[in-house]
Amino acid sequence: MKRKFNVLIVDDEFLARKLLSEYVSKVDFLQLIDTCSDATKAMEVINEEHIDILLLDIQMPDISGMEMLKLMNNKPAVILTTAYSEYAVDAFALGVVDYLLKPFDYARFLQAVNKAVNTISTDTQSDAVNDYLMVKADYKLYKVNFDDLLFIEGQHEYVTFHTKTKRITALYSLKNLEDTLPKDRFVRTHKSFIVSIKNIEDIDKVNVTVAGNKIPVGASYREALIERLS
Repeated sequence: MKRKFNVLIVDDEFLARKLLSEYVSKVDFLQLIDTCSDATKAMEVINEEHIDILLLDIQMPDISGMEMLKLMNNKPAVILTTAYSEYAVDAFALGVVDYLLKPFDYARFLQAVNKAVNTISTDTQSDAVNDYLMVKADYKLYKVNFDDLLFIEGQHEYVTFHTKTKRITALYSLKNLEDTLPKDRFVRTHKSFIVSIKNIEDIDKVNVTVAGNKIPVGASYREALIERLS
């Protein structure tokens, strides 16, 4: 059976969200997670849920779709849905998968979705051979080696990467990181923490110690943590 790909729709127009929801419902390998009318709410959803495909409008109040793209680290596969053609060059420079000009029909939507799925599959294969993350923060691109990464701390829509030499705070989804990082090297211990397994020094009823730092262990994560360590 083909795996399900989680979809988030972001558009300030109700009718556009309704049409896209109907299109998503017709594709058996897509699963609609949520619809949002603004970028702020969308980024909250992305931080809480694993999103594979983001259907994103450009013209929205407060934060535009283009501004949201620039803010995001570890982006899902992004398909822009817009009535404006003039943003296409900038959009593809930001790594979008496809650019749908409104109004578009179901066939064109399906073409874009299939392109997104192929992109996700290719990226997953590439990630499997990497032993690092590239993290965008403070107008720089940091290479974070898995060997140097001690733990990751979630702070609302941001996370802080605690490495052996520095701390990097960036706009990231802790849920997406949990799904992306190699399971044999990192484990979630709490709703706000992911830790490096090899750097765990000890564990008690409520904490693990990582490089001298006490990291909380949530009740719902404890059993899986013990199993991984065993």
